[in-house]
Amino acid sequence: MDINIGTLLGQTIAMIFFVWFCMKYIWPHILNAIEERQTKIADGLAAADRGQQKLEQAQAEAEDIVAEARKQATGILDQAHARANEIVADGKAEGVKERERQLAAAKAEIEQETNRAREELRGQVSAIAVASAEKILNREIDPAAHDDILGKLAQEL
Repeated sequence: MDINIGTLLGQTIAMIFFVWFCMKYIWPHILNAIEERQTKIADGLAAADRGQQKLEQAQAEAEDIVAEARKQATGILDQAHARANEIVADGKAEGVKERERQLAAAKAEIEQETNRAREELRGQVSAIAVASAEKILNREIDPAAHDDILGKLAQEL
């Protein structure tokens, strides 16, 4: 094919017609598709930013909730320790009261046993004294015999 003015002019007119046709019917659809895509991308980025902000807020709220839970757990533990100490103190106080009661009862029982033993001893001493007096009176009054009986009496006591 020879390149001459006619072909160049024909090619130029065809090119101008092609560009005009593309700009009139094809280019607007392509620009709309590009603008829609840009809008979707911008919306997606904005949604990602909002999601990131919500995630950060949720993490901050979660940390606050965990901190509050820890504070409550610490408070509950402190209350439990205080109650345990209170129960131990009450137990000790009751133990001391019970010990004092048992000690008083034991002292009273010892005192009763002591009094009973004294009364029994008095009775025995009285019986021995009466028996000794009878023996002394039954015998003649002899100082040597009298000392002998009192020595025996002292050994029996």
